[in-house]
Amino acid sequence: MPILQLTYAAAAGRRPPARPEIARAVLGPTAAILKKKPELTALTLRAVDPEDWFIAGTALARHGLGSFFLEIRITDGTNTKAEKAAYIAAVFAALRDLLGPLHAESYVHVDDVRAEAYGYGGLTQEFRFIADRIDAEERERRSDRALAHGVR
Repeated sequence: MPILQLTYAAAAGRRPPARPEIARAVLGPTAAILKKKPELTALTLRAVDPEDWFIAGTALARHGLGSFFLEIRITDGTNTKAEKAAYIAAVFAALRDLLGPLHAESYVHVDDVRAEAYGYGGLTQEFRFIADRIDAEERERRSDRALAHGVR
């Protein structure tokens, strides 16, 4: 259910990789490390010319390096500090491989959002959590009633 926004610039003289390749580099760790369902994950990509990206007042093109900023919004409490640290390291390594040498000022921002303040399809994550709990309890009650009547 996370939404990711990636802005990136390839290192000077390096041809930017295909967008599906960049998407795989970011979405792979999102599923593997953060355990987010790929079918509920959205990603937007925005390429920036290295002449239009400045760090310390100097364009990336002059630094000869690439850079990126990835922002990912996840429901608060769904991942540990260790998982987020591993995710940040994995994304940095994957994008370094694709974009060329990266400026150290390349960022991953994992934004933990409260469940009642975040959602998709018109429903908050808090609502989905409560509805899932109610559904699970109802299934358990039905199962208990069926067993009490000898149905297996």
